[in-house]
Amino acid sequence: GRSFPCSFLGVQSRMASHAAATPAASRPAPVSLRLAARRSCSRGPATGAGSSASGPASSPEQRARRSGTACSAATASSSKAGSNGTQTDKSDRLSLDNIRASLIRQEDSIIFGLIERAQYSINAAVYQPGGVDVPCFHPDGTRASMLEFMLRENEQTGGKIRRYTSPDEHAFYPDSLPLLFIPAMSYPNPLAPAAEGININARIMDMYVNDLLPALCQEGDDFNYGSTGLADVSNLQCLSKRIHYGKFVAESKFQAKPDEFTELIKAQDAAGLMDLLTYKEVEDRVVRRVTNKAATYGQDISEELPSDLGLRNQKDIEYKVAPERVGELYREWIMPMTKDVQVEYLLRRLDHL
Repeated sequence: GRSFPCSFLGVQSRMASHAAATPAASRPAPVSLRLAARRSCSRGPATGAGSSASGPASSPEQRARRSGTACSAATASSSKAGSNGTQTDKSDRLSLDNIRASLIRQEDSIIFGLIERAQYSINAAVYQPGGVDVPCFHPDGTRASMLEFMLRENEQTGGKIRRYTSPDEHAFYPDSLPLLFIPAMSYPNPLAPAAEGININARIMDMYVNDLLPALCQEGDDFNYGSTGLADVSNLQCLSKRIHYGKFVAESKFQAKPDEFTELIKAQDAAGLMDLLTYKEVEDRVVRRVTNKAATYGQDISEELPSDLGLRNQKDIEYKVAPERVGELYREWIMPMTKDVQVEYLLRRLDHL
């Protein structure tokens, strides 16, 4: 069978007693699962097992892919026809002025994605190594999980069309990315060079599988493995983009208060940086906005135009996902991990000077 250097160990089957003992939203994930997930996502220098997000510098091949200098035979052939040279992204989507608009769009994608995933049960077989017979094997010969297989295959396709050369995209398996099939792209990048080495996808995978899904989905198995895996791949990529966008947020905050941040950076004061970039009132507004969006997106909309076009405050509305739960997931997991990325970036913001 076809094999890959797979490393993610997936999720082991959940014990029935654990499922029945405590509410899904409050129970912690088994230690063995967390350790497995951390070992699983050792994907090169930035996210190795037990390492911080600031691992050693990436390999020359990885840097080539991220900078858009890698090319394939197809690209080389097109170069002879006169299309040689790197193309340029002429949009302003990565500008610091567009941060808020981008974050709000990403919110929408995440909320819709969570609602989509919540219609299926946990379906633990998708995360168990060998739970589904997929053509993906670890170096020791054991079969990988279905989620790992689907995520790797998706990144192979995206990698060929330069998805992961953009500064706002982060692969879960960067060491396995293919060469480009289309000409490279040059992106306007406002970030410091240290941003390249920050990738916390190992933590994101662990959080999504062990914390977010148990709080969102019903226990059990409904055998919709394909739909489950597709929703998971989309959600993981959306979450990764949103959380790593903390680099752009941190750069914007640094430019607004360079002297204050520089002093803390030189002292390597992580706690001080966290305090300086935290605005609780802003975080509260984000949670309220996410909750309101989840309430709007998560209900069935009638074709009849209501007399009151505002949000209805009806207790009999049946939501696909409890809006408060989505807001709390944002507060408890997504925003704290985004701030961790901000601090990690700021600690290394001046390394190139």
